[in-house]
Amino acid sequence: MRWIGRLFLFAIAALIAVQLWFFVHIAYWVKFNPSSTAFMRGRLELMRSDDAKAKLRHQWVPYQKISVHLKRALIAAEDSTFLDHRGFDWDGIKAAWERNRREGALVAGGSTITQQLAKNLFFSGKRTWWRKGQEAVVTVMLETLMSKQRIFEIYLNMIEWGDGVFGAEAAARYHYGGTAAGLTAEQAARLAAMVPSPRLYGPGSNTAYLRKRTSIIYARAHMVRVP
Repeated sequence: MRWIGRLFLFAIAALIAVQLWFFVHIAYWVKFNPSSTAFMRGRLELMRSDDAKAKLRHQWVPYQKISVHLKRALIAAEDSTFLDHRGFDWDGIKAAWERNRREGALVAGGSTITQQLAKNLFFSGKRTWWRKGQEAVVTVMLETLMSKQRIFEIYLNMIEWGDGVFGAEAAARYHYGGTAAGLTAEQAARLAAMVPSPRLYGPGSNTAYLRKRTSIIYARAHMVRVP
Protein backbone atom coordinates (compact mmCIF):
# COMPACT_ATOMS: atom_id res chain seq x y z
CA MET A 1 0.00 0.00 0.00
CA ARG A 2 3.03 2.25 0.27
CA TRP A 3 2.93 2.94 -3.46
CA ILE A 4 -0.57 4.43 -3.05
CA GLY A 5 0.77 6.96 -0.58
CA ARG A 6 3.65 7.83 -2.88
CA LEU A 7 1.29 8.19 -5.82
CA PHE A 8 -0.91 10.50 -3.76
CA LEU A 9 2.07 12.64 -2.75
CA PHE A 10 3.24 12.78 -6.37
CA ALA A 11 -0.23 13.92 -7.47
CA ILE A 12 -0.27 16.65 -4.80
CA ALA A 13 3.23 17.83 -5.82
CA ALA A 14 2.19 17.91 -9.48
CA LEU A 15 -0.92 19.93 -8.63
CA ILE A 16 1.12 22.43 -6.62
CA ALA A 17 3.63 22.74 -9.48
CA VAL A 18 0.84 23.48 -11.95
CA GLN A 19 -0.64 26.17 -9.69
CA LEU A 20 2.81 27.69 -9.22
CA TRP A 21 3.21 27.84 -13.02
CA PHE A 22 -0.03 29.83 -13.33
CA PHE A 23 0.90 32.02 -10.36
CA VAL A 24 4.32 32.94 -11.76
CA HIS A 25 2.86 33.93 -15.13
CA ILE A 26 0.19 36.11 -13.54
CA ALA A 27 2.72 37.74 -11.19
CA TYR A 28 4.93 38.56 -14.21
CA TRP A 29 1.98 40.13 -16.06
CA VAL A 30 1.29 42.50 -13.18
CA LYS A 31 4.10 44.66 -14.61
CA PHE A 32 4.80 43.23 -18.06
CA ASN A 33 2.36 42.88 -20.94
CA PRO A 34 1.53 39.41 -22.32
CA SER A 35 2.43 39.16 -26.00
CA SER A 36 -0.40 36.71 -26.72
CA THR A 37 -2.90 34.38 -25.07
CA ALA A 38 -3.62 30.68 -25.41
CA PHE A 39 -6.82 31.60 -27.23
CA MET A 40 -4.94 33.83 -29.69
CA ARG A 41 -2.41 31.10 -30.37
CA GLY A 42 -5.21 28.60 -30.92
CA ARG A 43 -6.94 30.90 -33.39
CA LEU A 44 -3.70 31.48 -35.28
CA GLU A 45 -3.10 27.75 -35.55
CA LEU A 46 -6.56 27.27 -37.04
CA MET A 47 -6.08 30.15 -39.46
CA ARG A 48 -2.76 28.74 -40.62
CA SER A 49 -4.37 25.38 -41.35
CA ASP A 50 -6.06 27.22 -44.23
CA ASP A 51 -3.35 29.78 -44.98
CA ALA A 52 0.22 29.16 -43.87
CA LYS A 53 0.96 32.90 -44.04
CA ALA A 54 -2.00 33.98 -41.88
CA LYS A 55 -1.27 36.55 -39.17
CA LEU A 56 -3.22 38.03 -36.30
CA ARG A 57 -4.12 41.71 -36.17
CA HIS A 58 -2.98 42.88 -32.73
CA GLN A 59 -1.30 45.95 -31.26
CA TRP A 60 -0.98 46.62 -27.55
CA VAL A 61 -1.93 50.11 -26.35
CA PRO A 62 -1.75 51.46 -22.79
CA TYR A 63 -4.93 51.77 -20.76
CA GLN A 64 -4.88 55.57 -21.01
CA LYS A 65 -4.94 55.38 -24.84
CA ILE A 66 -8.21 53.45 -24.98
CA SER A 67 -11.44 55.44 -25.23
CA VAL A 68 -13.41 55.68 -21.99
CA HIS A 69 -16.48 55.04 -24.15
CA LEU A 70 -15.19 51.55 -24.94
CA LYS A 71 -14.40 50.87 -21.30
CA ARG A 72 -17.90 51.88 -20.24
CA ALA A 73 -19.55 49.96 -23.09
CA LEU A 74 -17.71 46.72 -22.32
CA ILE A 75 -18.51 46.82 -18.63
CA ALA A 76 -22.14 47.62 -19.43
CA ALA A 77 -22.31 44.72 -21.89
CA GLU A 78 -20.17 42.07 -20.24
CA ASP A 79 -19.92 42.64 -16.49
CA SER A 80 -21.90 45.47 -14.90
CA THR A 81 -20.62 44.60 -11.40
CA PHE A 82 -16.95 44.37 -12.43
CA LEU A 83 -15.76 46.94 -9.89
CA ASP A 84 -17.75 45.40 -7.05
CA HIS A 85 -17.05 41.67 -7.21
CA ARG A 86 -13.91 39.64 -6.54
CA GLY A 87 -13.96 37.67 -9.77
CA PHE A 88 -17.36 35.98 -9.57
CA ASP A 89 -20.83 37.45 -10.04
CA TRP A 90 -22.83 35.02 -7.95
CA ASP A 91 -26.18 36.60 -8.84
CA GLY A 92 -25.28 36.32 -12.54
CA ILE A 93 -24.20 32.71 -12.12
CA LYS A 94 -27.46 31.87 -10.36
CA ALA A 95 -29.53 33.60 -13.07
CA ALA A 96 -27.62 31.78 -15.82
CA TRP A 97 -28.10 28.43 -14.06
CA GLU A 98 -31.84 29.04 -13.73
CA ARG A 99 -32.16 29.96 -17.41
CA ASN A 100 -30.16 26.92 -18.51
CA ARG A 101 -32.33 24.71 -16.31
CA ARG A 102 -35.51 26.12 -17.85
CA GLU A 103 -34.19 25.75 -21.40
CA GLY A 104 -32.74 22.30 -20.76
CA ALA A 105 -29.51 23.33 -22.46
CA LEU A 106 -26.49 25.59 -22.00
CA VAL A 107 -27.88 28.85 -23.40
CA ALA A 108 -26.47 31.37 -20.92
CA GLY A 109 -23.28 31.90 -18.96
CA GLY A 110 -22.37 33.98 -15.95
CA SER A 111 -18.73 34.76 -16.73
CA THR A 112 -17.23 38.00 -15.44
CA ILE A 113 -14.55 39.98 -17.25
CA THR A 114 -11.96 38.41 -14.94
CA GLN A 115 -13.21 34.90 -15.71
CA GLN A 116 -13.14 35.63 -19.44
CA LEU A 117 -9.57 36.87 -19.13
CA ALA A 118 -8.54 33.76 -17.17
CA LYS A 119 -9.99 31.54 -19.89
CA ASN A 120 -8.40 33.47 -22.77
CA LEU A 121 -4.96 33.75 -21.18
CA PHE A 122 -4.45 30.07 -20.48
CA PHE A 123 -7.08 27.87 -22.14
CA SER A 124 -8.11 27.35 -25.75
CA GLY A 125 -9.40 23.78 -26.00
CA LYS A 126 -12.55 21.93 -25.03
CA ARG A 127 -14.08 22.86 -21.68
CA THR A 128 -14.03 20.15 -19.02
CA TRP A 129 -14.91 20.11 -15.34
CA TRP A 130 -11.20 20.11 -14.51
CA ARG A 131 -10.66 23.14 -16.71
CA LYS A 132 -13.60 25.00 -15.23
CA GLY A 133 -12.10 24.42 -11.79
CA GLN A 134 -8.71 25.63 -12.93
CA GLU A 135 -10.26 28.71 -14.52
CA ALA A 136 -11.80 29.51 -11.15
CA VAL A 137 -8.41 29.22 -9.42
CA VAL A 138 -6.79 31.46 -12.06
CA THR A 139 -9.62 33.97 -11.60
CA VAL A 140 -8.85 34.16 -7.88
CA MET A 141 -5.14 34.61 -8.64
CA LEU A 142 -5.87 37.45 -11.09
CA GLU A 143 -8.10 39.26 -8.60
CA THR A 144 -5.56 38.77 -5.81
CA LEU A 145 -2.43 39.86 -7.65
CA MET A 146 -3.76 42.50 -10.04
CA SER A 147 -5.70 45.72 -9.70
CA LYS A 148 -9.05 46.01 -11.48
CA GLN A 149 -7.47 48.47 -13.90
CA ARG A 150 -4.68 46.04 -14.81
CA ILE A 151 -7.14 43.18 -15.33
CA PHE A 152 -9.25 45.42 -17.55
CA GLU A 153 -6.22 46.73 -19.46
CA ILE A 154 -5.12 43.22 -20.40
CA TYR A 155 -8.70 42.24 -21.26
CA LEU A 156 -9.13 45.27 -23.54
CA ASN A 157 -5.92 44.41 -25.36
CA MET A 158 -6.57 40.69 -25.77
CA ILE A 159 -10.23 40.02 -26.57
CA GLU A 160 -11.33 39.06 -30.07
CA TRP A 161 -13.11 41.53 -32.38
CA GLY A 162 -13.12 39.73 -35.72
CA ASP A 163 -11.46 36.82 -37.50
CA GLY A 164 -7.88 37.15 -36.25
CA VAL A 165 -8.53 40.64 -34.83
CA PHE A 166 -7.50 41.04 -31.19
CA GLY A 167 -7.48 44.01 -28.85
CA ALA A 168 -9.03 47.48 -28.87
CA GLU A 169 -6.48 49.09 -31.21
CA ALA A 170 -6.73 46.42 -33.90
CA ALA A 171 -10.54 46.46 -33.56
CA ALA A 172 -10.73 50.23 -34.01
CA ARG A 173 -8.52 50.10 -37.09
CA TYR A 174 -10.29 47.07 -38.59
CA HIS A 175 -13.87 48.20 -38.06
CA TYR A 176 -13.55 52.00 -38.22
CA GLY A 177 -10.16 52.90 -39.65
CA GLY A 178 -9.32 54.83 -36.48
CA THR A 179 -7.62 54.32 -33.15
CA ALA A 180 -8.76 52.93 -29.82
CA ALA A 181 -8.33 56.38 -28.29
CA GLY A 182 -10.66 57.97 -30.84
CA LEU A 183 -13.64 55.65 -30.58
CA THR A 184 -16.99 57.42 -30.15
CA ALA A 185 -19.70 56.29 -27.76
CA GLU A 186 -21.74 54.75 -30.60
CA GLN A 187 -18.72 52.97 -32.12
CA ALA A 188 -17.74 51.63 -28.69
CA ALA A 189 -21.25 50.32 -28.05
CA ARG A 190 -21.23 48.55 -31.40
CA LEU A 191 -17.86 46.93 -30.68
CA ALA A 192 -19.12 45.78 -27.27
CA ALA A 193 -22.18 44.27 -28.95
CA MET A 194 -19.90 42.17 -31.16
CA VAL A 195 -17.95 40.55 -28.31
CA PRO A 196 -20.06 37.38 -27.81
CA SER A 197 -19.73 36.39 -31.51
CA PRO A 198 -16.92 38.54 -32.93
CA ARG A 199 -16.19 36.51 -36.06
CA LEU A 200 -19.72 37.07 -37.36
CA TYR A 201 -19.03 40.75 -37.95
CA GLY A 202 -16.76 42.49 -40.42
CA PRO A 203 -16.34 46.20 -41.12
CA GLY A 204 -19.72 47.78 -41.85
CA SER A 205 -21.80 44.95 -40.36
CA ASN A 206 -25.27 46.23 -39.54
CA THR A 207 -27.62 43.38 -38.67
CA ALA A 208 -30.91 43.92 -36.84
CA TYR A 209 -29.53 42.15 -33.76
CA LEU A 210 -26.37 44.28 -33.79
CA ARG A 211 -28.40 47.51 -34.05
CA LYS A 212 -30.67 46.49 -31.17
CA ARG A 213 -27.85 45.32 -28.93
CA THR A 214 -25.79 48.44 -29.69
CA SER A 215 -28.73 50.65 -28.72
CA ILE A 216 -29.15 48.86 -25.38
CA ILE A 217 -25.44 49.10 -24.52
CA TYR A 218 -25.29 52.75 -25.63
CA ALA A 219 -28.16 53.60 -23.28
CA ARG A 220 -26.54 51.83 -20.33
CA ALA A 221 -22.90 52.81 -20.81
CA HIS A 222 -23.06 56.40 -19.55
CA MET A 223 -24.08 55.12 -16.09
CA VAL A 224 -21.08 52.80 -15.77
CA ARG A 225 -18.05 53.38 -13.55
CA VAL A 226 -14.63 52.40 -14.90
CA PRO A 227 -11.39 51.58 -13.05
